[in-house]
Amino acid sequence: MKEFTEVPVDREPAPAAFLVTGIPGSGKSTVARALARRFALGAHIEVDVLQEFIVSGGRWPGPEPEPEPDRQLFLRARNAALLADSYTAAGVLPVIDDVVVLRPHLEFYRRTVRARPLHLVVLCPDPQVANRRNRERDKVLVEDWSFLDEALRDQLHGEGIWVDNADRDVEVTVDEILARSAVPTGSDPGPVRAVR
Repeated sequence: MKEFTEVPVDREPAPAAFLVTGIPGSGKSTVARALARRFALGAHIEVDVLQEFIVSGGRWPGPEPEPEPDRQLFLRARNAALLADSYTAAGVLPVIDDVVVLRPHLEFYRRTVRARPLHLVVLCPDPQVANRRNRERDKVLVEDWSFLDEALRDQLHGEGIWVDNADRDVEVTVDEILARSAVPTGSDPGPVRAVR
């Protein structure tokens, strides 16, 4: 048996990173996972999962500002950014999936994620479509979050790639994102480089 030795982790960095957002039910997780799969090396970073890592004292953000849930919202965003940068350095293209509807949250990501370019993708189906999707899925939400749509359209208007995916399947949505971002999907992950 060959001797096991440490292997360099980093290589030619990934050419970009994505932040996929939209209100609950907009299709973020499904589209983000499908987008990541289009790359030779791609990672889906589901920020809700990072929130669940807090097994004691975790507080999900609600409709009204509250200090501790809001602090944890930025903590999970910071952790997503750290993961994204680690994957990027290793040549794995990261796709972050988070509900980002307010400009301070977006600006936090832009400051914290070092990978460039960072492509913002806003999924914007009609809120009634998102609510219907929420009712039909296993991940049951107790709140009607459609009011976030107004905040999203007000605060992020003109930012990133907007896709109304109400009547589009996932693959067509991903095709549009790739065409509009012009990020090559590639097949060769590139040479491994030593870290110093």
